[in-house]
Amino acid sequence: MPYIGKQPLTGAYQLCDTITTSATATYNLLVGGSAVIPGSAQNCIVSLNGVIQAPVNAFTVSGSQITFASALTSTDVIDFILILGNVFDIGKPTNGTVTPSSLAGGTTGLISFQSVKTGNFTAVAGEGYFVNTTSGAITVTLPSGTPVAGSQIIIIDYAGTADTNAITINPNGNKLEGATDNLKISGEREGVTLTYVDSTQGWICTSGINEGTDALSPTSYSIDFLVIAGGGAGGDTGGGGGAGGYRTSTQTVNTGTVITVTVGDGGTASEGSASTSGSNSSISGSGLTTITSAGGGFGGNALYPATPSSPGGNGGSGGGGGGQGETSPNPNPGGSGNTPSTTPSQGNGGGTGQGVPSLRSGGGGGGAGAAGSNSSGGTVGGNGGNGTASSITGSSVTRAGGGGGYNQQPGTNGAGGTGGGGNSGQDAPSTTPGTAGTANTGGGGGGASAVVSGNGGKGVVILSMPTANYSGTTTGSPTVTTSGSNTILQFNGTGSYTT
Repeated sequence: MPYIGKQPLTGAYQLCDTITTSATATYNLLVGGSAVIPGSAQNCIVSLNGVIQAPVNAFTVSGSQITFASALTSTDVIDFILILGNVFDIGKPTNGTVTPSSLAGGTTGLISFQSVKTGNFTAVAGEGYFVNTTSGAITVTLPSGTPVAGSQIIIIDYAGTADTNAITINPNGNKLEGATDNLKISGEREGVTLTYVDSTQGWICTSGINEGTDALSPTSYSIDFLVIAGGGAGGDTGGGGGAGGYRTSTQTVNTGTVITVTVGDGGTASEGSASTSGSNSSISGSGLTTITSAGGGFGGNALYPATPSSPGGNGGSGGGGGGQGETSPNPNPGGSGNTPSTTPSQGNGGGTGQGVPSLRSGGGGGGAGAAGSNSSGGTVGGNGGNGTASSITGSSVTRAGGGGGYNQQPGTNGAGGTGGGGNSGQDAPSTTPGTAGTANTGGGGGGASAVVSGNGGKGVVILSMPTANYSGTTTGSPTVTTSGSNTILQFNGTGSYTT
């Protein structure tokens, strides 16, 4: 039958069997001899005596029966009864006609995949992404604000290159797997579905493929470390202090790692008594190889009027041997460097000191780059060993030089090694104390006599990392600078950095 407007596309169109009228108003509705039940009177088109009847007013439907408003007679003719079905119920939409914006708020589980991504982008809830890292690593930033619980995002490694160039996921102020750290997809052909739960857990991984159940792993990056211990103090009538141990390391760290930094103090000098070695510096943290640099050895002390022996102390670099007393003409050995032993070596040994009647001279303290010089004939103090240069801060700086050895006048005093080593003092013709090692270089202190010798210089710990990965979370107030694409933290005292 023809329709005005668009013909309905849904509904069960059933023509009822012929009905013979009689002196009654109610009749059974049958199709092929079987009872049928219309949804309502409005679902039926009824023609009686050639006239279409108005539903409800002219007839009603109850179950599989139709009842006319008044009883019919045997002369009345029911031309037809057509049951249309639920013609105005919503049927299946045409493919591609329902978009996410058409859905009610909070609708989840529907994913619309986007074109392949080849650069950094911000994801949208309800979308899936094929991410191509062939040309380099890519960062996916999750939606800001508070997503609807159950919102989902799918991320898939398009080209199988995430194991070389990772896909980093930035939670963007929300949480990811219960924390605020970036995580990454780093497995070949890896895929992950992220589902938003709540503000406590944030986005969590609810499915992963190919590389195991934990599709997300912590992001990682490399940090360069320079760890220098405190320098040893110079000796009284003795040798120069040894430089603090000098060690470098490059290590890969995961985000969220707390790196504990310890910076060693320099040794203490004292007129008329033994000097002390410097203190250790170190870095440590979960998943890191701990790096410990040993404090520099003290300069040997030849206490007046005489002592049988005054060797330099062992340490990262060894202290210079003291000037011997008049009764002992044999040389006084310098302290051993690289103690305890590390590979590469963290320092060098101190020079020997010696004495002849009425003349005493100390050996130079060892430096990170060279051993301390030996004294000569009781009239020439040994020079401190030179330090080692590093460009970790962006420019070349030499650190960890040894202290110069004392010489009794007339003669030549030992000079401090490059990189913060202190010069030796003198007692004639003018009285000059030994120079302290330069602070935060780990330099050894200079020897002296009749006045105090030089203290050892405090150590330092320096970290350099890509600025893109720098978290900004520190304790201990390190000095923060940048050089090129790197951020540098210089710790002059104990503190920490959280990756």
